[in-house]
Amino acid sequence: MTQTTEIKQEINRLNKQFLHSSDFVAKEIMLGKEENVIICYYSSLVNKTDLEKNLLNLKQLNLSASPTNEDKNQNTDNTKSSETEKDEFNEKSVEQKQLSKDDTITITKEKYDQQRLVDYVCNGETLIIFLQSNELIRLNNAEFAHKTPEEPENEQILRGSHEGFVENFEVNVQLIRKRIKNNNLVVKQIVLGKETKTNVYYFYVENVVDKGALETVETRLNAIDTDTIYSLGQINDYLDDQVWSPFPQLLNTERPDRVVANILEGKVAIMSDLSPTALIGPVTFFSFYQTPDDFNSRVFVGTFYRLMRLFSILSAIFLPAFYIAIVSFHFEVLPLELANKVKSDINQIPYRPLIEAMIMEITIELIREASVRLPKSIGQTIGIVGGLVIGDAIVSAGLVSNLMVIVVAFTAISSFVVPSVELNTSIRMLRFPFMFLASLFGFFGIVIGTFLLVVHLLNLSSLKRPYLSPIIPFDPIEVRKIFFRGPYYGPTKQATSFSPKKDDKA
Repeated sequence: MTQTTEIKQEINRLNKQFLHSSDFVAKEIMLGKEENVIICYYSSLVNKTDLEKNLLNLKQLNLSASPTNEDKNQNTDNTKSSETEKDEFNEKSVEQKQLSKDDTITITKEKYDQQRLVDYVCNGETLIIFLQSNELIRLNNAEFAHKTPEEPENEQILRGSHEGFVENFEVNVQLIRKRIKNNNLVVKQIVLGKETKTNVYYFYVENVVDKGALETVETRLNAIDTDTIYSLGQINDYLDDQVWSPFPQLLNTERPDRVVANILEGKVAIMSDLSPTALIGPVTFFSFYQTPDDFNSRVFVGTFYRLMRLFSILSAIFLPAFYIAIVSFHFEVLPLELANKVKSDINQIPYRPLIEAMIMEITIELIREASVRLPKSIGQTIGIVGGLVIGDAIVSAGLVSNLMVIVVAFTAISSFVVPSVELNTSIRMLRFPFMFLASLFGFFGIVIGTFLLVVHLLNLSSLKRPYLSPIIPFDPIEVRKIFFRGPYYGPTKQATSFSPKKDDKA
């Protein structure tokens, strides 16, 4: 039997190793009649109810495995018991003893390793240490807080599933496997961050995945060498082909149905326990304009609203720049009546059109940011009342014209049509350099900015796949799918975005 003194010394060593944290528990307990062991865990990470049940089961198994003194005396004094009965009793005891030591679903037995002990405890496991045999039992009673699988607030849809990911690996995998009942769905795990030891997972379907993109993801994840990973945004930076580009190269989503649709097209999804968001790649520019509503609604309805979203990018980026170019250099493009009305309005404004537009755009951005940070009940009120009051006050004060308010309001609405929050932000930022170019060179400045933007998009890639696919390189069949949502009964083969079976070596 292990000496209590030795156990106390080991408990002191464990407390010192875990820096005497207030939520770390290391104490001596009796497991059975004659066996003292050490139990250690983080009280903040374990489910105490499950822990009590596991300990009770272990104690019962150990008690039943070792006969009491009374049983031993009875077996000695009872001269009528046969040798066969003794053998049966011994065999039963051995079987019960073996049962108490074997691994189960939530219990694992292995050699005692002080280095691995820290990892196990930090992962929320409870450890029972047997110093005499130099073994430990791992109890998997971890309990991490997470929200319920509710629909993501920034990805609302009208029809379809209203489930969303949470900050829990098992729940997220369940939501995906519920939709793909196939053993070809592969889930891989990698631990990142020397200090945080964050679990990162990536999903793909083996028989349709883009092998080249999968190899790129694995190479970049394995190349991450940092002390801390506490945000999925950090992983996003490591996976991007061009981190300084204003355009997102991975699709962010919290919807399991969207992840399933993409990985069935040969893409890879990356997740962690830190966030309910999944990163999907490789993607194209047009992937950010598709929503589950496109595929849950009628063919013509889905096509119409997809075209509306694609049109919104033109007004969101270019409309303020066109207004500035027209009132600064190109009044002749307006009808005479409208030109006279605009001239009379802007003559009352003390600032140039660029300053006028900047005042309104920055005001809209401030209202938007304030409404996001405030509680919902207050944020919506600030957004509506603030926009109306400030807009009316600015016009009344003569700082901006009525037409500029209309232009900026239409631009803001167009930018919010984009389903992706990341691309939404990028588009709102892009209109500022176009406004400056328009104020300097008019329409020629807009042409210069458009040329630079197209060149950048042509050189951009997502996990080494072309960002403007299927326009560049051109694929007439896939181009049609960008603008039109076809019926489901038409396709006879698995949908793909980059034809991974053809260009695995690309």
